[in-house]
Formats: sequence, C-alpha cells, structure tokens
Amino acid sequence: MRKVEIRIRPNPKRALGEMGVHFVKAWKTGRAQGDLLQFESPTALFRVLSPKRWELIERAQKLGPCSVRGLARELGRDVKRVHEDVVRLMEYGLIERRQDGKYLVPYDIIHADFDLRAVA
Repeated sequence: MRKVEIRIRPNPKRALGEMGVHFVKAWKTGRAQGDLLQFESPTALFRVLSPKRWELIERAQKLGPCSVRGLARELGRDVKRVHEDVVRLMEYGLIERRQDGKYLVPYDIIHADFDLRAVA
C-alpha cells in the first residue's frame, strides 16, 4: 500500500531537518518511509491542490487507470483543462502516466497534515 503525506512547513530549516530524519531512518532500516510533499504555506498548497484538482485526484483514484478524455467525461469538465491539471499533478507525483498512455493516482492513501495557528 502506497501512501503520500502532504504537509505545510513554513520554516525551511525545520522542513529540511524533518526530511533529513526521514532519510536517515530509511538509510538505517533499508525501508522506504513513505512519500512526502511539503509546502511552505497554505497558499502554496492550494495553488497546486485546488478544489477541482482534488476532485480529479479523488475520481482518478476511484476509477483506476483512465485517459484524460475519460476523466474529463467523468468530471463533466473540458478535456483541455483536465489535461492541464493532470500535467500539473504529475509534476508533484500525484498522478502518473502508464506506458499505455493512461493516467492513475499511484497512492492508496493521501494524507494531508497541517495546522493553522494564530501568529504571535
């Protein structure tokens, strides 16, 4: 079962430290620690994962391997716009293209973890 965790870490030093801990643990155990996407702010996260893209991911996850045209039909959206979203999500590894040209979400679980806090 593949899992990706999505986090917001506004402090770059802390984010690098956490990634370093992940790396060392993987190195010592010889086991993957899971995939991780980190963003510096909610704004950066929502630039990538807009509501329409999140819906696309959910639908693609349920459908399994599918063409862009099939996804567009399922979502009731324009093929060109769905293709643009698929390309953007591929840049972050949230969608992959198979050799047969179909697209899929390679994760069984996508976990988002972030806190919103008042600034002191």
